Amino acid sequence: MSITTLAGAVASAAPAAASQSAVHQNELMLYFVLLQLVIIVVAARIAGPLAVRIGQNAAVGEIVIGLLLGPSLFGAVAPDAFHYVFRSVPATPLTILSQIGLILLMFQIGLEFDFGHLTDKRNRKVAWSVAIAGLVLPFTLGYGFGHWVAPILSPAANPVASALFVAVAFSITALPILGRILIDLSLSRTPIGVIAIAAAAINDVVGWLLLAMVTAITVSDFSTSAFALKIVLVAMFFAVSWFIVRPLVRGLIRRLGTATDALPHSLIGLMLAVVFTGAMVTYQLGIFAIFGGFMMGVILHQERELVAAWKQRIGAFVMVFFLPIFFTFTGLRTDIGGLASASDWGWCALLIALATFGKFGGCYAAARFAGLPRAESGMLGIMMNTRALMELIVLNVGLDLGVISPQMFTMLVLMAIVSTIMTTPLLRYWMPKAGFAVPSARSDAGLARAPGSVA
Repeated sequence: MSITTLAGAVASAAPAAASQSAVHQNELMLYFVLLQLVIIVVAARIAGPLAVRIGQNAAVGEIVIGLLLGPSLFGAVAPDAFHYVFRSVPATPLTILSQIGLILLMFQIGLEFDFGHLTDKRNRKVAWSVAIAGLVLPFTLGYGFGHWVAPILSPAANPVASALFVAVAFSITALPILGRILIDLSLSRTPIGVIAIAAAAINDVVGWLLLAMVTAITVSDFSTSAFALKIVLVAMFFAVSWFIVRPLVRGLIRRLGTATDALPHSLIGLMLAVVFTGAMVTYQLGIFAIFGGFMMGVILHQERELVAAWKQRIGAFVMVFFLPIFFTFTGLRTDIGGLASASDWGWCALLIALATFGKFGGCYAAARFAGLPRAESGMLGIMMNTRALMELIVLNVGLDLGVISPQMFTMLVLMAIVSTIMTTPLLRYWMPKAGFAVPSARSDAGLARAPGSVA
């Protein structure tokens, strides 16, 4: 064989070898992503019922197991196995899956917002008082604490931006998981339950607006003109969504048809296109894609049949598959071992104490001022201190923007978990004082989270 012929053969073989190598790399990537997904989904299915058995909400177990799958436990106890499972390939696929799931989850949360609570004349004064106090005091404490510790715990971040994100994190209440806890404890239809849900709804609406504004401020590098432009663009997006997109999509929903137990394939495709388009628009506006998903849910929350059908057909898959991925994604970014010194744990304890005092103290004082007895005021303070998933979403936004350090992120994650874990036991303690019967743990276990309900 001549040299020319040999060179030609080698040249023709090179693309084939490269193609085989690319296929192998893709298969290897797929193998590790599937391995990660199997571990995450199975672990969440085990952790949820275990949490219910000990009197907690299933989401608490899923949040905790997501944390334990990260470097805080799995990575510390079995570093080789941890690196094999989660570090053998880039984290990009898991990151993308978690973000897609989060967009769908935010759409679902928007669908489940019941603004009817905000117009209920009964106990409206108490609800508004508790909501305002549950925002103002935590936000003030969070801003002061965040600005004070920013040079120590987040030295690379802008102190004002860091303080604003800590303030928002202190202010959030997790409406969806609070609703589940109230159902589990048979409080959802009581006056105190209505007040709590109404106050939490106000709290969350304002909280998401604050988060959007703080994100816009941070992205605009505190430029007045750039920030003003972003606010105008975001306001235009909200207006277009409500006054143009909303009637158009509602008309298409009626044309395609729906029922509480079914979603036509065309309608599923339409909803996915609407949600993802909304997410892309808010990304292009300079705020996070999750806000677009949330807004698309809000504009359709009155479509009762659509909401019921979505929860029945799509919601369960989002909760079983996507939500545990997000919890594990958060757990992989949380390293409790990073709090290595006594001073780190001291800052963490102070942060948890201030966040708890801000919510509980502010809401308790507001309820007492509005005329509620001590026991019911205490119950409201405990309920409003629940943070869970909503807090984790805020914290991931802050970490992605670089306004909080991984160390501060870990402290705030621990605060979210502690505030959620303490809710059910403390409510059980306070309920008899307020004249409420405490359901048995067995009856609670029978009320495990319904398919499609949000954590």
